[in-house]
Formats: sequence, structure tokens, C-alpha cells
Amino acid sequence: MKTASISEAKNQLSALIDQVRHGDVVIITDRGRPVAQLASLAGEPGDAVTGRVDRLEREGVLRRGAGGGPVADILRPPPRPKRGVSIVQAVLDERYEGR
Repeated sequence: MKTASISEAKNQLSALIDQVRHGDVVIITDRGRPVAQLASLAGEPGDAVTGRVDRLEREGVLRRGAGGGPVADILRPPPRPKRGVSIVQAVLDERYEGR
């Protein structure tokens, strides 16, 4: 959680909003006393999660994957059987051949 005085908030508002957009909360102080909190509204359902993930990545707690990998295989449609071949029979044949 970041703290900024009113004058700092006025001079660096864009940077503070960018931090809030990425999941941080900023406390605005007046002469050292907290008077306001700058936090995300999280309008979209995934915004709060995305903000947390971004913050954890910045803090070095996690590292995002490079993409591809098993997700592409999972999303690929399954192969279709040949016409006239029983799926159940194919599974049973494979089961008995494996022994």
C-alpha cells in the first residue's frame, strides 16, 4: 500500500492511477494524516484478479508463462473416429492389447 501527500498526489496523479489500475491502493494524506483512499472500482469481473496478478508479478511472487504449452493441446478439438467404428469397441480393443 502506497502513501502520498496531497501535493504528491496532485503532481503524480497519472502515475498513482496507473498503480491503482494494476491493483495497488494509495492512501492520500494531509499533513501526515490519512484523508482519502485511491482504489480501483473493478468494473469488470476479471479486473480485480488481473490487478492482483499484475501486482504479484511486479513484486516477484509469480512469473507468467510464455504461452503455448499444454493449453493449446487442451483446447484442440478431439479426433473424430472413422465411420463405422464403434468407440466402445475401440476402447475395449486398446484395453486388451495393452495387457
